[in-house]
Amino acid sequence: MTNANLAALAASGVSIWLDDLNRDLIDSGTLEEYTRDLAIVGVTTNPAIFKAAIADGDAYSGAISEAISSAGDAQGDELVDHVVRELTTEDVRRACDVLRPIYDNSRGVDGRVSLEVDPRLAHDTEATVAQALELAASVDRPNVMIKIPATLEGLPAISRVLAEGVDVNVTLIFSPDRYRKVAQAYISGLAAAHANGHDISAIHSVASVFVSRLDTEVDCRLSEDSELRGLAGLAGARLCHAEFQDITRTADWKELASAGAQPQRLLWASTGVKNPDYPDTMYVTGLVTHGTVNTLPMDTITAFAEHGEVGGDTVRGTEEDSRSVFARLAEEGIDLDEVFALLETQGVDKFIKAWNDLYDAVRAQV
Repeated sequence: MTNANLAALAASGVSIWLDDLNRDLIDSGTLEEYTRDLAIVGVTTNPAIFKAAIADGDAYSGAISEAISSAGDAQGDELVDHVVRELTTEDVRRACDVLRPIYDNSRGVDGRVSLEVDPRLAHDTEATVAQALELAASVDRPNVMIKIPATLEGLPAISRVLAEGVDVNVTLIFSPDRYRKVAQAYISGLAAAHANGHDISAIHSVASVFVSRLDTEVDCRLSEDSELRGLAGLAGARLCHAEFQDITRTADWKELASAGAQPQRLLWASTGVKNPDYPDTMYVTGLVTHGTVNTLPMDTITAFAEHGEVGGDTVRGTEEDSRSVFARLAEEGIDLDEVFALLETQGVDKFIKAWNDLYDAVRAQV
């Protein structure tokens, strides 16, 4: 039986995606159990998740040997790259197969598994496009989403990958302004896909807005007794939703929607609470609204299952209050544009470090 609290969250229109993946989770049947018991309808991955999975335990020892055997004459970094690609795409492929019934029943909305482009390519448009298309072809499942970071160089890559009919999870969004540019890239990509003869009703995308990291950075710049502590993350996410609503009223979007286009759903990411003084479900209860995704680490899923509450929509109708939070932060001397730029740089750097750690973990085993 599905947990009542998580069932209520799902009934409110929030798709619950698990922010974790490893081979034991798939092969043990636990992921399938989660879809039944915890209302989980999707999975997201990132380099840190793969590094933790592959570096710990023996679950991948046999798979690494098989990957080495299939590498032909590859040596050194080429061999490591081949093994990493084989391991990660196989995990995503298997997870896609587990979630395929959800994908079919939701007509492609959920049942999704995300796989990230090498974060070292975050500022290289051409290389990002090439690898995104390669990854989609390698996984070869209709419910895979390719993750592309929302850097300035990533924006045209997003459009070009969508134009080829590949579904995209846009990651590392920190500001409403950058989200709007992501949404415009989505519209541009769909228009190109339509012109290329693709069925745009079958193309899906999510825009991943990182929440808790904004609070962490802003809070450290505020006084200990500031009433604004812990407010920036939710305000920023809610303002992104206000942008989403504005975009759906534009003539460009309405024209695509009339041709069958699906809205690019907002996905709330970085939703594990990092400050122990804050409620452990604040980035779930504070971001309840229909037609969104919340990708949650297992600790947060467990917390919500135990004591989470759904008290109605907590996003729509909050634009004025959220803008007030940003205005008050500016009055306190917080340069939000500088914060957003810093968080993007840190986000890319963290993923690159995790990617390098993943390669080191594999290199030690080949």
